[in-house]
Amino acid sequence: MSEDRSVEWIEYTRVNAEVTKAKEKIVTELGLSIIINGKHFTTAMITPMMEKEFVIGHLFGQGIIENIDNIASITVKDNIAEVTLPRKEVKAKWSSEIHSDFKVSREDIFNGVNAILKSKIYAETEAIHSAGLFKRGAEPVCIAEDVGRHNALDKVIGHALINKIDFKNTFAASTGRMVSDMVSKICRANIPIVATKTAVTKLGVEIGERCGLTIVGFVRDIGTKVTKDNGVRIAIERGMKIYTSPQRILFDATERPKGTTERK
Repeated sequence: MSEDRSVEWIEYTRVNAEVTKAKEKIVTELGLSIIINGKHFTTAMITPMMEKEFVIGHLFGQGIIENIDNIASITVKDNIAEVTLPRKEVKAKWSSEIHSDFKVSREDIFNGVNAILKSKIYAETEAIHSAGLFKRGAEPVCIAEDVGRHNALDKVIGHALINKIDFKNTFAASTGRMVSDMVSKICRANIPIVATKTAVTKLGVEIGERCGLTIVGFVRDIGTKVTKDNGVRIAIERGMKIYTSPQRILFDATERPKGTTERK
């Protein structure tokens, strides 16, 4: 689908020192109906980009499929996704434990989060979430955008499933909070590390601990815009908070946290 469908121009009334008419771009969203074997499964409100990837990632996250080979066919047209699955029920497997010895540098985390923040649509509208999947060195596998943080993550996972990417050698980045269902989707995909510019919930941390997921929150590079109740400030120093399994983040000898050693 064309990216042009993701934003539209609207007219509005601007009120500051004067009252004037103006125009701006705003993010669009549509209801995408997912039909599985002729039956309505769900209707999701998404930004109209990467619809096929979203559907595949969403079905994976819901435990409907285990991999791309479980889908016999998929077509997306006129806001309807038609999915054909084998008539024999697919029982998606999911391990409650992440199996990966993948590690990345602290620099990779900063670069991954910075990459998903370079959104043209966000710069125009300030109304979009981004998610990304990266290899070591912050090499991007896929970066996706959507009004919903869950949808953006589904699109990234769907892209990786289509291209048969080995999740265990990747890390994810998101502009959204790491709440329980976001963390669960990442664990289900066997992605060993996730980083976000924002916060983490207590249940998200608990699920991450049980699964062995490394959760990094509040990733703030120099120059990052930080929104507060009383306005926006610019980060003047780098920082992050590692909530679970910190051994997957590599530090230089001078940077390693006091009282910790790198696990082999």
